[in-house]
Amino acid sequence: MITLQQDADGFIRMNRHYPASVRIRIAFNDGSTGEFSGVALNNAYDAALAEFRARNGLDAKGFNRAPGGRTNSGNRIDFVPVHPGMGE
Repeated sequence: MITLQQDADGFIRMNRHYPASVRIRIAFNDGSTGEFSGVALNNAYDAALAEFRARNGLDAKGFNRAPGGRTNSGNRIDFVPVHPGMGE
């Protein structure tokens, strides 16, 4: 069992996928807790990553296909938005 704490902005720190079989407990800011499968949080992570890439003009693999100079793409997210009752 992994326990995570929601921050003041409504996010949890998650910079990778969790195994599908693991159970994860999240302590929310309103005092409630929720228990989720690794699959539910992995889906939330994938959705947040897709939104980040879309907002920043990146393709599905996270690359900027526009011609230009070489830069650090920053193709990662570290925080995933969560709320009570998600994944149900």
